Amino acid sequence: MPYELDNIFIDVTAGPEWHERIREIHAAVKSATYFEDGSENDNKLCEILRRVRTGKDSAIQEYILQIDGVPLTTQDFRIQKLEIEKAHREIEQNLLASICRSIENVRNYQIEIFTGKIKHAGIKYTPIQRVGVCVPGASAPLPSTVIMTVVPAQVAGVKEIVIVSPPRYKGSIHPVILGVCKELGIEEIYRIGGAQAVAALAFGTASIRPVQKIVGPGNAWVQMAKRKVFGIVDIDSIAGPSEVLIIANDKANPTWVAADMLSQAEHDPGSAVLFTDSQDLGRRVLEELKKQINELDRKEATIKCLLSFGAILIFPSMDIITQQANYFAPEHLEIHCGSDSKEIANKMVNVGAIFIGDYSPVAVGDYWAGPSHTLPTGGTAKFFSALSANDFIKSTSIIEYDKKKLAASADDIIRLAEAEGLDAHARSIKIRQQD
Repeated sequence: MPYELDNIFIDVTAGPEWHERIREIHAAVKSATYFEDGSENDNKLCEILRRVRTGKDSAIQEYILQIDGVPLTTQDFRIQKLEIEKAHREIEQNLLASICRSIENVRNYQIEIFTGKIKHAGIKYTPIQRVGVCVPGASAPLPSTVIMTVVPAQVAGVKEIVIVSPPRYKGSIHPVILGVCKELGIEEIYRIGGAQAVAALAFGTASIRPVQKIVGPGNAWVQMAKRKVFGIVDIDSIAGPSEVLIIANDKANPTWVAADMLSQAEHDPGSAVLFTDSQDLGRRVLEELKKQINELDRKEATIKCLLSFGAILIFPSMDIITQQANYFAPEHLEIHCGSDSKEIANKMVNVGAIFIGDYSPVAVGDYWAGPSHTLPTGGTAKFFSALSANDFIKSTSIIEYDKKKLAASADDIIRLAEAEGLDAHARSIKIRQQD
């Protein structure tokens, strides 16, 4: 089966065929993320949101039983404090130590970049009061998701942080997730997932108070539900399949490049793309993919991801590569170009996170470096940013004029108001000049 991967190797040095392949990848990623308006899934999603908005807890119970196969009472929704504490005690100590160091790295980075610490007479920063975090549910835990979403919110000063996650581990949430929540001081945790969890956070129920912002990853149902409730609450972004774009020249290590491509493709769905100006490197990476993929437990699924969302594109020059990379706007960008890596990084404007050099794989950012791994996907890096502490504050303008300052500006303000035909606006200034 690995021989099928020959189809992802595209030499475009003789023409603009890369445009078509990039469009195909973007279209595939979008189709894995978005429901078309009026489609069957879109209609089902609207029904879930409507049912939870009107039926509240009883609707959530029905969907948990229907989707997750777990019968829960409304009292079972929330994880009890004793269960959280027990999960924390049972975390293997070396893992707990690594979790704590990861938390420290993320916290230190977020404190350093936090805009809210800047004081200015004309603006006031206030943390959002209550935030909901979606944590995907699987038999394997995702503690990094908790760290990368909760810590930035805490740095911003958010007082109430709510975790929702589907009961996919023995009818509940994986103990490691609960243990990380305990380490972070999070006590409000609900074993609810999917679109129904997003609806509960947005609209509120008898058991769950509504939040002001919803963040975190999840499948298409979660992301499209976030899109639907945007405006009722704020959201971080609409996250699709995880993706990496690797820019590499003949200085790159093909074994490492292939390993990094596979690390994203194994997400299933996950996108992995290589842009290079070296046909020799492209061929060697392709051979490494064929070799390394045989060592993976999820070999067939990973091959399908590479065929659907992957490519090795050979370009005529590095200048064209940087232009096309900015058009691609990847979630993760790795640059393996030796001493030229930083120069190429400086040319990138549309990317979620940049990983410079051979020793900076995406996994460093996923777990350790400090920036949140909650990043824009599917080309949305053209307008979305990485989640940070700054996404959990809102700014309020502060305007304070005295008599003298208003008098100096009065004529200009009056002219502008009258030009717009707003006489009452103009009069509110004039009346103060009659003293």
